Amino acid sequence: MGCSAWQDGPFFLTTHDSRLTTHNSQLTMSLLHTCSGHKAAIYALAPGRSNRHFLSAGGDGWVVEWDLDDPENGKLLAAVETQVFSMCALHDQHLVVAGNMNGGVHWIRYNQPEQSRNVLHHQKGVYDILAIGSRLFTAGGEGILTVWDIESARALESYHLSNQSLRCIAYSKQRNELAVGASDGSIYLLDSDNLALRRVLAQSHQPSVFTLVYSPDGRYLLSGGRDAMLRIWDVADDFRLVSEQAAHWYTLNHIVFSPDGAFFATASRDKTLKIWDASTFSLLKVIDTLRDGGHINSVNRLLWMPEGLVSASDDRSVKVWNF
Repeated sequence: MGCSAWQDGPFFLTTHDSRLTTHNSQLTMSLLHTCSGHKAAIYALAPGRSNRHFLSAGGDGWVVEWDLDDPENGKLLAAVETQVFSMCALHDQHLVVAGNMNGGVHWIRYNQPEQSRNVLHHQKGVYDILAIGSRLFTAGGEGILTVWDIESARALESYHLSNQSLRCIAYSKQRNELAVGASDGSIYLLDSDNLALRRVLAQSHQPSVFTLVYSPDGRYLLSGGRDAMLRIWDVADDFRLVSEQAAHWYTLNHIVFSPDGAFFATASRDKTLKIWDASTFSLLKVIDTLRDGGHINSVNRLLWMPEGLVSASDDRSVKVWNF
């Protein structure tokens, strides 16, 4: 079957509570919890079954559910046999889809664990997963984007976009568009219905595009990469580059917007996460190790919930920040 899953069980992870508060002229934030228990780096985060829950997964193969109302205990939902690089949660279907380092796509049905299975599909790692309606998209290390039917967990079509890894996928509902970032430095813009290639933004980052996100209003596409650059593309003006800056010292791993769209956050291999003004693209706050109780290794993934910002790291911890 390739994976195992439990709804309930005696396995628990622990959370350490803290109240480290930092101030900026424009915002105040607090470190609420440091969730520990993973045995390896954490690469993936996903929303939970309510605004008070979230999921984490990583190099130990564990998919763990955390409850902000009971943050001392993490519940193991599933364990797969190798590193989890990406994850997508579909709680209406009681389903978590996880991508592993060997190209496997795990369909984890946590209310019916006997129906969970692993489909060895991609030739290399599965670096990102995105669900739109009844379809799910996986980005593979061999440069292939695959479309799946969620109900049947069956691959429908595969598209070879690049000779290098596909690292990230973003979706614009306003434009009916997918943006796919690759290790060849390009951003591929596709029609989200038929996956027709609309445009390629070549050499967007050097050498790799690691993260993409559309602004909530669909006006801008934000990108980050191994070059540590943050670039803002004006979608409404033929993807004109309107802003670029060296956002971090090392690889920019992930970008997420706040639920209200007023801010966005970036995570980096330089161990920091940063908060930005979404209207001006200006830096508001740097969250680091010594001053703020931040991570001590690379920050790999972010999840901005209504209850706060969640960050996951190579240091095997997840931190929950409150604004």
